[in-house]
Amino acid sequence: MPVSELPGGLKRVEAPLSDDDVRALRAGDRVRIFGRVYGARDAAHKRLIEMLDRGDQLPVDLAGQIVYYVGPTPARPGAVIGAAGPTTAGRMDRYTPPLLELGLKAAVGKGGRGEALRPEFQKHTACYLAALGGAGALASRTVKQARVAAFDELGPEAIFELELEDFPAWVVNDCYGADHYATVAEPWRKSSSPGTSQASSELGGG
Repeated sequence: MPVSELPGGLKRVEAPLSDDDVRALRAGDRVRIFGRVYGARDAAHKRLIEMLDRGDQLPVDLAGQIVYYVGPTPARPGAVIGAAGPTTAGRMDRYTPPLLELGLKAAVGKGGRGEALRPEFQKHTACYLAALGGAGALASRTVKQARVAAFDELGPEAIFELELEDFPAWVVNDCYGADHYATVAEPWRKSSSPGTSQASSELGGG
């Protein structure tokens, strides 16, 4: 099963993902990713969109797949990969809709996505997952195999085919239009609004 339950309230996610698999993921869910994902960041995304604009066939089939926004550092001798932490996902916002059109089902990165992408995730039954930033060495431990799949000349910005095992992430944007970051931030926004401050209320001023 591409999406299944794990102990501790976690969900196991493995591509290829169907629409039904993505529907099983809700904003706030904690997941563990297994199996193949494509690693790609800014330069690779730019190259893919340029190829689409020219009508060229892409070097990888993204249908049902997961893209991890990563540019790994060189591997030390004997290691599969170097540090492999997530890069800022917002930089890929402008490239994402055309890739969702091709059937991409999930992206993994750091930070939030623009509001304009929420309806795109709904339209294409796709989702966005966040990984822990600043922990590239830790993330690299979950990479069991790595090879360049395309654009070797881009070095660390090439497209990589990565085999993951127990990679931790959580669902930020689901296919229902929810944004986990917005949900968890809402109480803080309310508490900081004049006249509705929780702190003010607790002090008898609300």
